[in-house]
Amino acid sequence: MSALSRIGVAIDSDLLDQFDRLIAKRGYSNRSEAFRDLIRDELVEKAWESPDSPVVGTVTLVYNHHVRLLNEKLTDIQHDFHRSILSTLHVHLDHDNCLEVLVVRGKSGEVRKVADALISTKGVKHGRLTLSTSGADLK
Repeated sequence: MSALSRIGVAIDSDLLDQFDRLIAKRGYSNRSEAFRDLIRDELVEKAWESPDSPVVGTVTLVYNHHVRLLNEKLTDIQHDFHRSILSTLHVHLDHDNCLEVLVVRGKSGEVRKVADALISTKGVKHGRLTLSTSGADLK
């Protein structure tokens, strides 16, 4: 671990009170760790901007499995991008609707292509790409 640095931050008292309530609700034991997480989050998000940045994440889809040929289309897309998809989870939510979660890894640009192709498929009711990092570059 690298050396710790102390900094001072001037912040409005009302904003600080709101922040303290938020971090208490989330279970942080102190402000320092909450600030570190906020900084890490911004650094990770900045890294995603480059299409060549390595990322990991999930693509979450909700769809009606009765939509004609939708299952086949989603499977075809997954096969087209098989190098980026590590695993899938399929859950039957009710008689009509399914949830599918795909674990993805690769360059940011390629992972976004996978997600865009799946989410924009006709019949998908809702989709979301959630990206993260392997953590190798974070302290």
